[in-house]
Amino acid sequence: MTQHLAAPSTGTSDDAAGHRTGWWQDAVIYQVYPRSFADGNGDGMGDLAGVRGRLPYLKELGVDAVWLSPFYASPQADAGYDVADYRAIDPMFGSLLDADALIRDAHDLGLRIIVDLVPNHSSDQHEWFKRALAEGPGSALRDRYHFRPGKGVDGELPPNDWESIFGGPAWTRTTDPDGTPGEWYLHLFAPEQPDFNWEHPAVADEFRSILRFWLDMGVDGFRVDVAHGLVKAEGLPDLGTHDQLKLLGNDVMPFFDQDGVHEIYRSWRTILDEYPGDRIAVAEAWTPTVERTANYVRPDEMHQAFNFQYLATAWDAAALREVIDTSLDAMRPVGAPTTWVLSNHDVTRHATRFANPAGLGTQIRTPGDRELGLRRARAASLLMLALPGSAYVYQGEELGLPDVTDLPDEARQDPSFFRADGQDGFRDGCRVPIPWTREGSSYGFGAGGSWLPQPTGWGELSVEAQTGVAGSTLELYRAAIAARRAHPGLGAGAEVRWLDAPEGLLAFARPGFVCTVNTTGAPVRIPVPGTALLSSAPVATDGDTVELPADTTVWWTV
Repeated sequence: MTQHLAAPSTGTSDDAAGHRTGWWQDAVIYQVYPRSFADGNGDGMGDLAGVRGRLPYLKELGVDAVWLSPFYASPQADAGYDVADYRAIDPMFGSLLDADALIRDAHDLGLRIIVDLVPNHSSDQHEWFKRALAEGPGSALRDRYHFRPGKGVDGELPPNDWESIFGGPAWTRTTDPDGTPGEWYLHLFAPEQPDFNWEHPAVADEFRSILRFWLDMGVDGFRVDVAHGLVKAEGLPDLGTHDQLKLLGNDVMPFFDQDGVHEIYRSWRTILDEYPGDRIAVAEAWTPTVERTANYVRPDEMHQAFNFQYLATAWDAAALREVIDTSLDAMRPVGAPTTWVLSNHDVTRHATRFANPAGLGTQIRTPGDRELGLRRARAASLLMLALPGSAYVYQGEELGLPDVTDLPDEARQDPSFFRADGQDGFRDGCRVPIPWTREGSSYGFGAGGSWLPQPTGWGELSVEAQTGVAGSTLELYRAAIAARRAHPGLGAGAEVRWLDAPEGLLAFARPGFVCTVNTTGAPVRIPVPGTALLSSAPVATDGDTVELPADTTVWWTV
């Protein structure tokens, strides 16, 4: 299991201005949440064998790369984002041999593989942390995490006022080997996820080794989880306020987006650049502004960063235009591609977000107007795929899947659901296994049911039900990705030229191409900009004008 020399061609070239370009500049990257994608062994849980068996589907969909959420050895306290061994596959997903076979098959199909990397924290079952607890105060391994004495007369209070993203304090008190209350350790997420101390050289050395391990296995890149969280402010100062979750994304926090993280990523970039085939790193970095996000993708750091500001934008023409301009403007000085994303494993699917009134955030508990949500989701997808840069597609969005908002409480497994005052805890709704067939115990997901219950009627949204059906959401995605690949004016680049349009509409031009978007709830008539290439809903021209239906995007060639 060594580096795969038969990886996809690099796709690297010089553009007209002489700038270096790479495959990631305009890639469509498909996120696979392994436990919910396909079950290869019939135990009700998705696995690597299941993913491997469905790679031809992803090839036919037309995507360039597949990003796999964590599959490492883990107690699964947070769906695998609590890693016990970064060089092993959790048995629920398979083995290293399965990973090796998946990577090889993907490369044979011309698909690249990006894997999740979780450097901010480990599992409390990681060998380092278990030994740190067993050895007690003074253990050298405690310096690789954030162990601190508590405040108060007997150390009964947490070392500072930081709060966990999942709710409650970000500190848990240990019990010393003799049974007495001991020091506290920091966990910005669940108590089972202690934060690494990146000031310790052993932590940096370990992750450089982990990078090389997976690069030698042949992976094409890493999606870096909580990329903004590795470095904490010196002295771990109090924040001085409660309800800290409400401040995330608005301020630089003492535990997030500290400038010291960038030295780490510069060291990682030197490793990535040693390997052939344009290996990349993608930052999951929640920052107050897209300008600060751009710091993560300077030429000597990572290659891409998720555009969460775009994901959180309402279905509104003015708001969309503003975030598109701001995003492109922020990335242009650092020469990085802008990324666009509408859904992922942590937020309510956009077919449900757009089915509800604006302003409810990215975690929504009500189904809303399903027909409206799907219409807007289709239009939003065509808009996203028309923008310059790289687009991310979350598994099932190409089927128009809504969030499952009515899961019974006893079926939920999101750890934040069981903690007070943290995240909403309803992420299970976007993680329900996707349907492949019209019928069956799990609609083709696997022979043994599914780990989260699937809704009645899920099969009518399946791959089988939509394949070859004109106008289906799946065929819309296939056509859009194919057109994006074929049309020279789509994909890479950093510019859009806005055209005059009535209120509530967006219209922009790219070379040989125009995109029009009606975000209003009513039809609007406009001059025909060119020859219709693709639309999210049926449109008909009438001489020199065309009536854009409500909540519709149309692509035109000019």
